[in-house]
Amino acid sequence: MKDEAFDGLSTEGRGMNFMKKRISLDDISIRNELIPGDLGNVIRMHGELYSREYGYGLQFEDYVAKGVCEFYENYDPKRDRVWVCEHDERIVGFLLLMHRSLAAQLRYFLIEPGYRGIGLGGKLIGMCMQFLRECGYKECYLWTTNELPAAAHLYKRVGFVLTEEKDTTNFGKPVTEQRYDLVLQ
Repeated sequence: MKDEAFDGLSTEGRGMNFMKKRISLDDISIRNELIPGDLGNVIRMHGELYSREYGYGLQFEDYVAKGVCEFYENYDPKRDRVWVCEHDERIVGFLLLMHRSLAAQLRYFLIEPGYRGIGLGGKLIGMCMQFLRECGYKECYLWTTNELPAAAHLYKRVGFVLTEEKDTTNFGKPVTEQRYDLVLQ
């Protein structure tokens, strides 16, 4: 089902499989404030997930750590926003928008695998688009890699356009970085 997923918390005991609990968007809370532990958790989540799913190295985790710290050090609540998605008091998704002179930069979009396919990514992108308009931003951009077609699909669906590509090994392996730009009407 498109609006439900399994939480991946099946329990095996004495050869018995217990039914997995269905997760829906209604089970996810989204907050816009950072609390102690969030910065470290977001950095850890990116390091672990991108290593496991794409083979990225410590260089990528270092890149994320520096960017998350830059966001925190320059945080302006009128121009910047986080969306922290939680289920059972655990972060399961994250998105950050930070100001860059006249434009905004979308960064660190992440959904834990057990929470993909329920519409959470689309909801986060929609909330981000609403905030961009409320703040009066005229432009937004993001950097991603060619290995994330599902995320690129979400970006394109709201009007982002691929504007630049460059090969790099900055994440511990060869990838093609891609820049997407959005001009708001």
